[in-house]
Amino acid sequence: MPETSRHKKELIDKSKRRLLTATDPVEKLRLLCLARGSCGIKNLIRSFKFLDDDQNSLNFLQFKTGLRAFRLHLELKEIKEIFEIFDKDKSGFINFEEFIVKLRPQLSYLRRSLIQRAFRKLDKTGDGLLTVENLRDVYDVKHHPKYMNGEWSEAQVFCKFLETFDSSVRPDGVVTYEEFYNYYAGVSASIDNDAYFDVMMRKAWKL
Repeated sequence: MPETSRHKKELIDKSKRRLLTATDPVEKLRLLCLARGSCGIKNLIRSFKFLDDDQNSLNFLQFKTGLRAFRLHLELKEIKEIFEIFDKDKSGFINFEEFIVKLRPQLSYLRRSLIQRAFRKLDKTGDGLLTVENLRDVYDVKHHPKYMNGEWSEAQVFCKFLETFDSSVRPDGVVTYEEFYNYYAGVSASIDNDAYFDVMMRKAWKL
């Protein structure tokens, strides 16, 4: 399920500490995102998608604009350095998907497997997309405070839940595996122990 406030605080504190000694520009960018919680990378993706929903590549101006819009504290020379790392063929463009894969924290085989198992359990139709209907058997809205006080309907609770994972510019109630994985890569960064991550995922998604 979505990260707890404790996990968020731990991730933010841990990322800020590591930022003090980070020298690799890509690692610094990753930590700046994670210092905003598990949704940091997801929200950076959304910042880029505001430029163009369907883009597969970014030129330097788009890259700089996306980072500036997300208000990351990077010097212009650092932005140029990061861009040049990804622009390996010196074409003036970087592949957006490759950039995201490189930016998100690397996970162990165990953690990747757990995320995949959770998604497959939810994706009962096998179409690679999660919707409200996929959540009904695993997420009980009756204990959600806004449902209990009548402020939100069951459908609203489910939609808000899915927005946690959705990185699209205009959340549409549909979550892809990539979005689900990116979110949990952020959650994973706050958890040092594989065994604890294992317990958390099994308990959250009844694996």
